[in-house]
Amino acid sequence: MTVEPRFARTEDGVSIGYQILGQGPPLVWMPSLSNITAQWRIPALRAAYTGLARKVTLILYDGRGTGISDRRIDLGDLGVDAHLRDLRAVLDHVGVQRPSLLGYYHSVATAIAFAAREPERVRRLVLFGGSPQLREAMLPAQTQALLSLVEQDWDLFADAAATAWLGWDSAASGRWTAEAFRTATSPAAAKAWFEAAGHIDVTGELSRVRAPALVLHRQGEQRIPVEVFQRLTAGLPDGRLVELPGATPTLFIEDPAADIALVTGFVTSGRVGQPEPGTGRMGRSAPRTGLTAREGEVLRLLATGDSNAEIGRELGITVHTVERHLSAIYRKIGARSRSDAIRISVIARDGSPGRFPAAGTG
Repeated sequence: MTVEPRFARTEDGVSIGYQILGQGPPLVWMPSLSNITAQWRIPALRAAYTGLARKVTLILYDGRGTGISDRRIDLGDLGVDAHLRDLRAVLDHVGVQRPSLLGYYHSVATAIAFAAREPERVRRLVLFGGSPQLREAMLPAQTQALLSLVEQDWDLFADAAATAWLGWDSAASGRWTAEAFRTATSPAAAKAWFEAAGHIDVTGELSRVRAPALVLHRQGEQRIPVEVFQRLTAGLPDGRLVELPGATPTLFIEDPAADIALVTGFVTSGRVGQPEPGTGRMGRSAPRTGLTAREGEVLRLLATGDSNAEIGRELGITVHTVERHLSAIYRKIGARSRSDAIRISVIARDGSPGRFPAAGTG
């Protein structure tokens, strides 16, 4: 499939390359370091683009200094206001009045800022992989190790970002993803992007977001902890967190059909169902317990009599993480002890889910 690039010009004179495809309610997939033409060569991304475009009008663009957009930019001007100028230029050029925004990694903060400052222009938000305080999303040790390669070895950075970090482990996807990173920008521009990101903080704007927001989390334990996304969701007036099964820190790879169904269902109708792994279908909304998907897994194993260590081995997480989940579970279901949690779990399983209090009230 070939999608011709188009170009918009920002108010400060930067040319922004974008693509548009599909039909239905508009969804803007906002960029991090990107190269939209190179990304079409990645089989999984190509399938994601075409899958989304069956339900929505998908708009892709490269931010300033990256991909097919103008690379002759002021590297000292890469804060959130500059990224907002890029987004506005694309929306104005397309003529979209009120799209939904998919904020992805670096662009989560930009999506939040735009929705807060221009609420009449945003229908819904889907947020994945980033934080209103971007420094927080860059703290994991694996991310820091990766960022150290930007100046030292650009080719190695691209390879590591594609495989070790984002989990594109198949030969074709890994190779083309590394190429997309490698050609997305220059090492100097990437360094400036990441340095500027470390100073972006739109936490104070969360309360002004009026659009319904779907916050998605699928991260390995060594990457961004779920607590970051729990705080993000709590700070949004109309936010909903869904923890996706799996550990690959990307969308549309581990269970692409379910991810596409979840995102398009929310964009087209506001519906949020829990993904049914491997089916591409949405199940019922999260139970009244207020437990996340991972907390539900921990509680299920707890009720079978597994120790914390056994739960950790089964779910591939540390004992410390199990203990953290148990603390949250006890608070949410009103349990005072391990045996109390098991008793309440058994009661709920036998047909009385209403006995669980809502999240945050126990």
